[in-house]
Amino acid sequence: MLEIVIDQRRRDLGGFEVGRVLPHPQRRMVGPFIFFDHMGPVTFPPGISRSVDVRPHPHIGLSTVTYLFEGEIMHRDSVGSEQPIRPAEVNWMTAGRGITHSERFEKARAEGGAMHGIQAWAALPEGSEEIEPSFMHHGQSDLPVMEEGGVKARILAGQAFGSEARVKTHSPMFYAHLDLASGASVALPDYPERAAYVVSGIIEAAGQNFHPGQLLLFKPGDSAVVTAHEQSTLMALGGEPVGPRFIEWNFVSSSRERIEQAKADWRAGRMKLPDLDHGEFIPLPPDPPPPPNPMS
Repeated sequence: MLEIVIDQRRRDLGGFEVGRVLPHPQRRMVGPFIFFDHMGPVTFPPGISRSVDVRPHPHIGLSTVTYLFEGEIMHRDSVGSEQPIRPAEVNWMTAGRGITHSERFEKARAEGGAMHGIQAWAALPEGSEEIEPSFMHHGQSDLPVMEEGGVKARILAGQAFGSEARVKTHSPMFYAHLDLASGASVALPDYPERAAYVVSGIIEAAGQNFHPGQLLLFKPGDSAVVTAHEQSTLMALGGEPVGPRFIEWNFVSSSRERIEQAKADWRAGRMKLPDLDHGEFIPLPPDPPPPPNPMS
């Protein structure tokens, strides 16, 4: 049975659109996953504006997980990394006590081409929220592939479908890219919280059909089987909950005070910019207005 179905909300990021899925007013997290954006698909012409790039910005209390179906993004960060990511690879950046990074579409600017991918954030568990920041790039050899019965599963993090990715995680979780042939079925791994996001195609779950841009969250302990009605691509994700989290802008924490400190640090220029990309940055957005007083 399904607990909730979330439809992506399209947002323009200054040159291309993303479909934001998490956080959602009705469901903020799935396991440790607190943020989930579907980037594109889009085809860039050569010479795209630099406004498409994501300028240096900060994070705390989370790991960013970037995965591409098409295209290339150049990552640079404040621990000295410079690493392009290409399809079927993972960039795993752990912010911990604080990191800054940029994401540039340099190859697309020079040559044009398609860009399509997913960026997710996994909240760090209490006890790990303030660890040293780090970055790891994982090529295809670190991400095992299972193929059976018309299902191809690439394991991006954690344990799933009889395999385990060579990616260091900080709490029990799973994350996988699934390609299903028409008529193929797959059961999601047995974790306390499990979801499937439809990237392309049409799938059936719990007697209903679902389409691209929808996240299906399954009830704990219930069957979590999806069947493809045509060639389909899914992202499967979930794990054990890490507890409630505050999220504001690019900061995630179990403490509201810690987020306020991170905001103050960024505003004051106390967070180091990427070593190889420190000529500009994204300013801290203004605080959101307080909710209206129901008594006024």
